[in-house]
Amino acid sequence: MQKLSTSNRTQPQDSVFPETPAPWPAAPAAGRRSSGPGEQVRHQAALGGVQPAHRPAAASSAGASGGRARPFRALIGRPGGGARRNARPDWRSPGRGRAGVVRARFGSWPRARVTWRRALGGGSRLPRRPQDLAVRCPGLCLPVAPRSGIGRHGSGAMATPDSGAPWDADLWSSHDKMLVQPLKDSDLEVYNIIKKESHRQRVGLELIASENFASRAVLEALGSCLNNKYSEGYPGQRYYGGTEFIDELELLCQRRALQVYGLDPQCWGVNVQPYSGSPANFAVYTALVEPHGRIMGLDLPDGGHLTHGFMTEKKKISATSIFFESMPYKVDPDTGYINYDRLEENARLFHPKLIIAGTSCYSRNLDYARLRRIADDNGAYLMADMAHISGLVAAGVVPSPFEHCHVVSTTTHKTLRGCRAGMIFYRKGVRSVDPKTGRETRYNLESLINSAVFPGLQGGPHNHAIAGVAVALKQAMTPEFRVYQCQVVANCRALAKTLMGLGYKVVTGGSDNHLILVDLRSKGTDGGRAEKVLEACNIACNKNTCPGDKSALRPSGLRLGTPALTSRGLLEEDFQEVARFIHRGIELTLQIQDAVGAKATLKEFMETLAGAGEHQRAVAALRAEVESFAALFPLPGLPDF
Repeated sequence: MQKLSTSNRTQPQDSVFPETPAPWPAAPAAGRRSSGPGEQVRHQAALGGVQPAHRPAAASSAGASGGRARPFRALIGRPGGGARRNARPDWRSPGRGRAGVVRARFGSWPRARVTWRRALGGGSRLPRRPQDLAVRCPGLCLPVAPRSGIGRHGSGAMATPDSGAPWDADLWSSHDKMLVQPLKDSDLEVYNIIKKESHRQRVGLELIASENFASRAVLEALGSCLNNKYSEGYPGQRYYGGTEFIDELELLCQRRALQVYGLDPQCWGVNVQPYSGSPANFAVYTALVEPHGRIMGLDLPDGGHLTHGFMTEKKKISATSIFFESMPYKVDPDTGYINYDRLEENARLFHPKLIIAGTSCYSRNLDYARLRRIADDNGAYLMADMAHISGLVAAGVVPSPFEHCHVVSTTTHKTLRGCRAGMIFYRKGVRSVDPKTGRETRYNLESLINSAVFPGLQGGPHNHAIAGVAVALKQAMTPEFRVYQCQVVANCRALAKTLMGLGYKVVTGGSDNHLILVDLRSKGTDGGRAEKVLEACNIACNKNTCPGDKSALRPSGLRLGTPALTSRGLLEEDFQEVARFIHRGIELTLQIQDAVGAKATLKEFMETLAGAGEHQRAVAALRAEVESFAALFPLPGLPDF
């Protein structure tokens, strides 16, 4: 900035305004910002120099002078007076100096400086004292507005630089109130929606296998001030300042992630920045497989996940199948178990670069050792997607994939019972040693995966989510968490046994983990219709394809999981009652289906379900019993709703 001489401080106040007459700027077109003299006018009007009501008078005076507008200094009137030529800008209202004017208008000089800085776009240096304003920022040296007053002395309005909309200092003074208001007072609509969802969770039975109830501590971390901080990059290598404590948090989360699974930091690393499981998986693919490289994963209709390369005969559905070449492996339609022999044959023909050992609806343990042998035979990486079973693995209830896999991805909000986020574990250190030369080959997965996450796919990490994950990981290392995971499996087996006793077919005949898949084909209905009736009875589950299904549009199964209700305290005998509720809901499904006909569409089925009559009364009666039963078990989390 050019240094101004002290002589400038004594010049008349008139000199801070333009001396050369200029036309009054025309109104800018919609969506377009004008430039030139109009910019100065708007800046000055924004700070009270010209009220919007003065503009018509200015225009008429311009017309009276032969089309030439008067100088801006001539358009400023004294308090209570009209505009006149050569009027001296009135800095003083009766009994006030400049500091008094500032206090009257903005409440304080610091607040005035903040307001002026925002009007200038935040990049200009502003004077520290009111008397320096004319010298340092002449374009903002503005007279007092006519006697309407602003701030605590009145409710006068001034125009913003860009829009010309009125701005009231009283609004600024109430700005702080908006920042500290509770949600109920700030946004009642959103508050009521959350309250209704909280009520639904409290009086219903959550049997969706991928859901759980996060603890209060996790939710408190998730709603903390960490949400406010940007921190692109990794600890010690950020693109933003002020990340000292963000680095501390992320390193803590990494240490806990390795510790909870018993991993040596010299042999394993972890990236805790993925936003969720799907971004984590895609980051692994882009790190390890070149575009249009080959990937093998369990087919979605057979219990795999959408991100494992799902596609139909006519269309590539998942981004994995779009950007990479995928070949699915499948389960035996008779037993429901993965057909490892067929997988081995297909891998020998397909030569994949990556084999995915992961499921979203498979109730048995995976044979990681055999999958690793198949991967080694084909020079492929083996990646485990343990999103569904990560909590069970942490507790040692199911086999761990870390002994055999090169990379392990997971979500953190299913059986791990954290907030919604993802993690990627990768091997480090020596990969192999040449027996002849003794030369070591080391893994380079760390740099590949970290670069794929950021800057490859994501921007700044969600630090509040990383905090929630860190809290969940600490809880996962407690003896209580292991007891919980053992109960999850016990409850799942009790649910499967009771349903099979009621005449239902459970795929694979049972479960080793937290979920089961019920095949409804023998009952004469499908998962979509049963899901809708159970939902009307406040039992939440999801339809799912079964091995041998001809179409994914009408899946014949129901996927049921036990983690969420186990978090509420249900035990084996309670899940026996839950199984009876499910049975009654499916019986209602069959009754409604008989009423509308076997060939009726799902829409017609739903219309009958929602209509008044005998079916609706039966649904209401079952719903009342379900709600009374669910109310016996407290809902974890925050008590606000």
